[in-house]
Amino acid sequence: MPVSAHDILSALKSHFGYDRFLPLQEEIIGHVLAGKDALVLMPTGGGKSLCYQLPALCLDGVTIVVSPLISLMKDQVDALKANGIAAEFVNSTMRAADIAGVQRRAMAGRVKILYVAPERLAIPDFRRFLGAIKISLVAIDEAHCISEWGHDFRPDYRNLKGLRDEFPRVPVTALTASATPRVRDDIIEQLAIGAARTFQSSFNRANLSYEVVPKREPFTTLLTLLEKHRGEPAIVYCFSRKDTDALAADLVARGHNALPYHAGLDAAVRQDNQEKFIRDQVPVVVATIAFGMGIDKPDVRLVVHYDLPKSLEGYYQETGRAGRDGLPAECLLFYSYGDSAKHEYFIDRIEDPAERGNARAKLGQMVRLAESTSCRRAYLLEYFGETYDQDNCKSCDVCLAPAEEFDGTEIAQKVVSAVVRTGERFGAVHVIDVLRGGNTKKIRDFGHDQLSVYGIVKDFSREDLVTIVQQLLRKGILEKSADEFPVLRVSSSGWSFLKNRERMVLVRPRQAPTHSAAPVAEVAFDRGLFERLRSLRKQIAESRGVPPFVIFGDVALQQMSFYVPQSHDSFAMISGVGREKLAQLGDAFLGEIRRYAAEHGLQERPNRSRPERKGRPDSGPSERHMETRALIEQGLSIQEVASRRGRSPATIMEHLETLVRQGVQVRIDHLLPPRDRVTRIVEAFKTTGTPTLTPVRELLGETYTFDEIRTVRLMVTQAQAPAPNNSPV
Repeated sequence: MPVSAHDILSALKSHFGYDRFLPLQEEIIGHVLAGKDALVLMPTGGGKSLCYQLPALCLDGVTIVVSPLISLMKDQVDALKANGIAAEFVNSTMRAADIAGVQRRAMAGRVKILYVAPERLAIPDFRRFLGAIKISLVAIDEAHCISEWGHDFRPDYRNLKGLRDEFPRVPVTALTASATPRVRDDIIEQLAIGAARTFQSSFNRANLSYEVVPKREPFTTLLTLLEKHRGEPAIVYCFSRKDTDALAADLVARGHNALPYHAGLDAAVRQDNQEKFIRDQVPVVVATIAFGMGIDKPDVRLVVHYDLPKSLEGYYQETGRAGRDGLPAECLLFYSYGDSAKHEYFIDRIEDPAERGNARAKLGQMVRLAESTSCRRAYLLEYFGETYDQDNCKSCDVCLAPAEEFDGTEIAQKVVSAVVRTGERFGAVHVIDVLRGGNTKKIRDFGHDQLSVYGIVKDFSREDLVTIVQQLLRKGILEKSADEFPVLRVSSSGWSFLKNRERMVLVRPRQAPTHSAAPVAEVAFDRGLFERLRSLRKQIAESRGVPPFVIFGDVALQQMSFYVPQSHDSFAMISGVGREKLAQLGDAFLGEIRRYAAEHGLQERPNRSRPERKGRPDSGPSERHMETRALIEQGLSIQEVASRRGRSPATIMEHLETLVRQGVQVRIDHLLPPRDRVTRIVEAFKTTGTPTLTPVRELLGETYTFDEIRTVRLMVTQAQAPAPNNSPV
């Protein structure tokens, strides 16, 4: 029996505490409920989990969720149970008797969502158990792990290949936050879901700021950053286990509560350190890349890469652990040429030529991001196949503090001359050592300390010269050989530059971090009340043995601290407050809010509608929404505006819907389908009696797209809205 739109919205509100969907969620959920396969590409924090969790509640049977890490399963199951949802997990840490108990409850119909690790699917007894229950949906989280072309390939994920053969009528939803076009195609092939529809929202994490700084006195810079974010969750990524332990110890010695995390620690210690971070007992974790994929902590405010990541996918996923709640967060990368060389050392020892070439290409892409003099955000999004054509993202170091140009003719001539004098047989490290007058064995062995270019550069640091070499490579003055150990060579343009003494403009290396500000403004909430509610949240979480964010996220606490609700009805308007949490937690939080309000003379603020952005009270149209409106009213299409603004079309439509809710008139006539189709869509809305898209689409048929139905809904909503007294112009 088809699931009604009313049932979907009712489940969204009662279980999850939300009264509207994020971009694409409604469309994906409708597609999944129709029994169709899907590949969902959404950035971290974009709402992927809801795309299978809500359908699970509406379907008859058990939803199987394949998840790669045990700790992630536990956190998600804890969060679902806190929302009154019958969820369980099965993994290798459990006793056989406990696993049998979970399976009995599932067979008795008392489990709606069951999380399993991919290796569990290789066990014959477990496959027989799956065959004995009614499976309504298979959801595969972190689906990029199935592809050898991805950055985090896991052989155990190949256990999923047989699912389609064994359960041919069960729909499959594969979800990932980081996959290149090649990886996406591989996911579809490996899972045998060739007919799957791909849903892709923008990979842009608008609430994150990005910054790359030279690795000079990184520890001092790190201390400044951690002081700025004192008491807030932060992750610092290091290259090696040794570096991780040493940096964590140094931070503790300087008064910061920090713990290490890496695969070399005893498993119990590693798990304990992770739990302390998740439960807000320790704010800083210093980790190798082994940390992070298994956490779902939404309130990380700072991610620092103390060393260079080995791929853009890894960097994107690791920075994506910041700001999952949609609130502002900082991402800073320290970069030095030496970090790149460390990766090269290990890449050279990879035996398989194809694998070695792939690793070298990925590292090269990461180095280009670090050395880029253009927008970091645009570079990242372009890598994932998304266009971002704004002139200034206003939230990366390059856009906030454009690099200073200078006359680099003299230093460029010295660098190119050094490449020539050393015979075009050496890499950048040796050439720079010669220019700076180094006393290395290689310099002595080759007699390069006798060259005219030896020691002629005194006013540029090693890091400065690395940046200058990279600029000369980008300008085509220098070239790198294609050998296994690349050497610098002078191009024909380079010879012309030397011969004709052409003028060269270079970009001066940045000397200090900009500490770029995240683009999302924080809420003007009462910070004293927020801290009181954080303390209460932690007490309740500890008493229940769950992480604090399972109780409420920072977004909810900020809204409570802004609206100061005084009744159950107004508390229920807070984002994330569903039926279960209202019943179990409402009295405790309302009691704390009322006490604080009485002490400080605060009154409840009206909360007539949910904030348009998570964690931001509704204070009228934002600047970015008005920018969208201006472009639409120039006659551009949704796609054109999305391309120009570096957003997904769904996000642009969300901007328009928010403006209309806020009483702002938007001229959208040119976006509407032909008049006869508008008439049919309007009639379909009247027939279904609901503003939800899915039932209207089902009534009209697949010749009508969700986009045109949504545009007509916008027209109707705008026509029915009362004219505002002071509509912005």
